[in-house]
Amino acid sequence: MIAAGLDVGSTTTKVAILRDGELIGSTIVPAGELPVATAQQAWDDTLAAAGLARGDVEVLATTGYGRRLVDFGDMVVTEIKACARGIGFACEQAEQIHTIIDVGGQDTKVIALNDAGLIEDFSMNDKCAAGTGRFIEMLAQKLGLSYEACAAAAMESTKAINMNATCAVFAESEVVGLLARGESKADIAAAAHFAIASRVRSMVKRVGQRGEYVFVGGGACNGAMVSAVEECLGEPVHVPAQAQLVVAIGAALCAAQRVAGLEGTMDDSPAL
Repeated sequence: MIAAGLDVGSTTTKVAILRDGELIGSTIVPAGELPVATAQQAWDDTLAAAGLARGDVEVLATTGYGRRLVDFGDMVVTEIKACARGIGFACEQAEQIHTIIDVGGQDTKVIALNDAGLIEDFSMNDKCAAGTGRFIEMLAQKLGLSYEACAAAAMESTKAINMNATCAVFAESEVVGLLARGESKADIAAAAHFAIASRVRSMVKRVGQRGEYVFVGGGACNGAMVSAVEECLGEPVHVPAQAQLVVAIGAALCAAQRVAGLEGTMDDSPAL
């Protein structure tokens, strides 16, 4: 069976195509100003690169921020469910994972799994830029740095300073004050990453802090973010090789299960 997942995120669009559970094609591209058009192009490009036609794919599941915006999918899967399902594919020791951390561009999710790998609880921050990748982008601009340069600078920090983790607007003003005070860009960048990590720690506690941890999404590609989260939690976190593709892969796996008759409904509940 060939099944695919299309994760239409707020900042990136991801496509994963599986044949009998094996990844045979994938794409990660910026969402751009027209996410639906970007999703269509990413889907077409991934099919072409895999040597497939649309008719070769038995089912395409959409997920993510814009999962209901695209009209060429066959079914919808929520990010929470897709993320939890994708962990089994991405992590060799998936049965040991009990907490998933997913820091995206405009939301952050923490998912608690039981011993069977099923969703037990979750917490989601999608009402404010604070605690998301967008938070780093905004503060990087105040520092005159790109996102990548801000992450690199954070790794060079030699001094710990505190920053407001609850409001992105206040944090922007705080950056201006810290620069005026003579604090280095590296130390301010590190403080921004720790502000997000402290927010993640609160979400982890909310769902019942329990290791082992896995970190996925765009935030997992930021070494400074991973280090900050590990320091705040006091434990290591696993970062799978395909961290940004986990949700798209999970959507494809959910789609394949449903076509095989292992799941019954054509849409997930708002809770999951």
